[in-house]
Amino acid sequence: MARLTAQRKRLLPYWLILPAGLWLVLFFLVPFYSLVANSLFDPTGSSLTGYRVTFHVQNFAHVLANYGPHLWRAVWWALVATALCLVLGYILAYAIAFKTGRWKNLILVLVVAPFFTSFLIRTNAWKLILADQGWLVRTLHHIHLLSPEGRLLNTSFAAIAGLTYNFLPFAILPLYTSIEKLDRRLIEAASDLYASPPRAFLRVTLPLTLPGIVGATLLTFIPAVGDYINAQLLGSPNDRVVGQDIESLFTTTNDYASAGALSVILLVVILAMTLTYVRKAGTEELL
Repeated sequence: MARLTAQRKRLLPYWLILPAGLWLVLFFLVPFYSLVANSLFDPTGSSLTGYRVTFHVQNFAHVLANYGPHLWRAVWWALVATALCLVLGYILAYAIAFKTGRWKNLILVLVVAPFFTSFLIRTNAWKLILADQGWLVRTLHHIHLLSPEGRLLNTSFAAIAGLTYNFLPFAILPLYTSIEKLDRRLIEAASDLYASPPRAFLRVTLPLTLPGIVGATLLTFIPAVGDYINAQLLGSPNDRVVGQDIESLFTTTNDYASAGALSVILLVVILAMTLTYVRKAGTEELL
């Protein structure tokens, strides 16, 4: 009886992780296998005659030659948006943690309040803000920060602004959590040792909040590089990103081989950049 009880205790962790394991198999491994299989389809197939997995690796060279610039544009826009989210998010998270007092919880609710509405609604709202006849463009024209023929909507600036706005809460929350746990006595000790506020921030606050910075970067960059709604609604038709190409290849042209190959390349690029970044930042900092 005692041996049976001990065996049940040993098996209990496996039973607990079984639902999560099944979820990963059904909704990650199976779709991932399907995606890789798509990337190796014979491009001469069709929806009528059927596609066949022929390990046609030329699909990857084909999509890189045709859609490579769109891939690097998506990566560049995501990097810029991530940098902006880190700067703005760190300032706001620091202010919430140290300066807001009893209003802290209210401001945190306001940070996540945009998630109460649809992603599409929030992005379309930026079309009104950046419209040629909107108050922002008229103000910039009036103070001569924008030429009379200049515009904001349907530009790369608008697309990056939309990415920054939509993913800013993903940066603020992990940064706030990291800053909130900071022992303020360490900052006071740095001041007692005659460290100026900027030096105390660079030598004490910033290193101790590095886990929050790493988390904010990953939570912002990974979804931003694959996003195409902001580029489609706010950007120029000439500035396509890789997400638009994948969506079009899957749903419009039905070129599953190219769509799968482009998706796999995007996945590999994101994975390589993420692993390199985490390795440089120090994996122990994620703990």
